[in-house]
Amino acid sequence: MQGTVNNKSLTIPAGTRSLAMIALVALLGVGGTYIYGKLRSPDVLTPESPEIALPELKTVTALGHLEPEGEVVNLTAPTSSQESRIEELLVKVGDSVKAGDVIAILDSRARLQASYKQAQQDVEVSRARLAQVQAGAKVGEIATQKAEITRLEADQQARITAQQANVERLQAEVHNAQVEYQRYDSLYQEGAISASARDTRQLTLQTSQRNLKQAQAELTRLQSTRSPELAKAQATLSSMTEVRPVDVQVSQAELQRAIAAAAQSKASLEQAFVRSPQDGVIMDIHTQPGEVITTEGIVEIGQIEQMVAIAEVYESDVQKLKPGQMARIFSNALPNELRGTVAWVDLKVHRQTVINTDPSENIDAKIVEVRVQLDPESSQAAAKFTNLQVEVEIEVD
Repeated sequence: MQGTVNNKSLTIPAGTRSLAMIALVALLGVGGTYIYGKLRSPDVLTPESPEIALPELKTVTALGHLEPEGEVVNLTAPTSSQESRIEELLVKVGDSVKAGDVIAILDSRARLQASYKQAQQDVEVSRARLAQVQAGAKVGEIATQKAEITRLEADQQARITAQQANVERLQAEVHNAQVEYQRYDSLYQEGAISASARDTRQLTLQTSQRNLKQAQAELTRLQSTRSPELAKAQATLSSMTEVRPVDVQVSQAELQRAIAAAAQSKASLEQAFVRSPQDGVIMDIHTQPGEVITTEGIVEIGQIEQMVAIAEVYESDVQKLKPGQMARIFSNALPNELRGTVAWVDLKVHRQTVINTDPSENIDAKIVEVRVQLDPESSQAAAKFTNLQVEVEIEVD
């Protein structure tokens, strides 16, 4: 029969009905919870957080470092002495020095001292040579030449004296011949003697007169002229005592050249003594005795009586700063905080050089250097901490 319903096919097993009921209840529970939440949410208003007024910052903080107020001098040897070694180092770290004090002696000292001594001797030789030229010939040579002239003068005087005696003798002969001739002439006039006898006496008189004239002429020549030997000797003496200006000028030029060479040698010797350019304290030693001087120099000298802190302030905070503001300086290496005042704010923007120990906080920032002058007590405490990294806190208005 087609209208009959098959009751067996519509029958649902009891286990299946239980599972369906559980699923339905779970679905209704989840849906109810969702609807309840949606219906309830518009009624719940989250209270707005009140705005908190941040206090205005009264300080500017920056990283920095400590350094002496004056520049730290990295003392090295002169350029011409770069290859030298340190022979003696006369200071140690912490020593106070004055400007001009010898800090170190180079190993070139002995060689340069010998050169300077030789240059000084050359000066003395040149000076003596100039004096010799100015004085003429040597004293001994001049004395010898003068003695020769005296001898020649004596010889000439002796010849003059001898000639004078000869003239006097001839004068006597002429006189005697004159008397004898007059006597014989009288006898001849009386006829007592022959003419030949008278003529003989006349010839004797004439001969004596002629000899006298010759002797007198020779005496006159001796008295009025010098002998050739004497003239030559006197000329030699004149040349020996003559000082020519050109000879003096040459000797003076040689002396000046020797003096200049000695001055240069002394300057070179001075370079073997490395001196402090300023008052200060030896802060570090880079080269020990026996070592070659490197690019680091020999020692570092600083004026640590007055210390300063150089703070690297971000350029955005610079407008808050001005000289006279109080500052505090901190570091784990310092037993106490340091105090000071802003002395100077740089007018130039730099790249940050002092970095934080935390790499995440280091940025390529632009900063302005601010110099904080420490008070006397803080300067004394900071004197041993040059280049120490510190944190600087500056009070702003």
